Amino acid sequence: MTTPTAMAPLAPRTAEVSRNTAETQITVKLNLDGSGQSRLSTGIGFFDHMLDQIARHGLIDLDIQAKGDLHIDGHHTVEDVGITLGQAVAQAVGDKKGLRRYGHAYVPLDEALSRVVIDFSGRPGLDMHVPFKSGMIGTFDSQLAYEFFQGFVNHAFVTLHIDNLKGDNAHHQAETVFKAFARALRMALEIDPRSVGVIPSTKGSL
Repeated sequence: MTTPTAMAPLAPRTAEVSRNTAETQITVKLNLDGSGQSRLSTGIGFFDHMLDQIARHGLIDLDIQAKGDLHIDGHHTVEDVGITLGQAVAQAVGDKKGLRRYGHAYVPLDEALSRVVIDFSGRPGLDMHVPFKSGMIGTFDSQLAYEFFQGFVNHAFVTLHIDNLKGDNAHHQAETVFKAFARALRMALEIDPRSVGVIPSTKGSL
């Protein structure tokens, strides 16, 4: 009787990316196989709270330090954090061998319910439908949620569908979206033990 061969340990899926422009200075450090620890400072309290949801529910160790032109508004900071996080995820994922690739999640919070589906397809695409009930959530402009996810998909090279199915409170709507995103991301980033070393595509590349 043969003894099963133990699966070789995977290389650490970590990354560190910096983005420095005339508008923002951002550094993102992450570990995709972490425990959900976070160190976050963007200057926008509610945005930090949402990024913490990604770390906690995605089981990603996440360190994001951002300084932006908040005297204008939060647009550049939020968008550029999305861009830099997308670059870091793409770098940490590498060639995508063994990746489950697809992830989905439904998350409720009181009256709100959101669904997020993600595909590490290698093709950036965002379809987002979130009818926020308020323009501002604390000092966070709710319109910037779209800019964050657009920046992320463009640089992580993923297809992302986001739908807020129900919700009367903008805080709840946003929180269900970010939590569902984290859970979907966590699922898609898992390594499938049955396909280690295999790229999950009939094309042979992603």
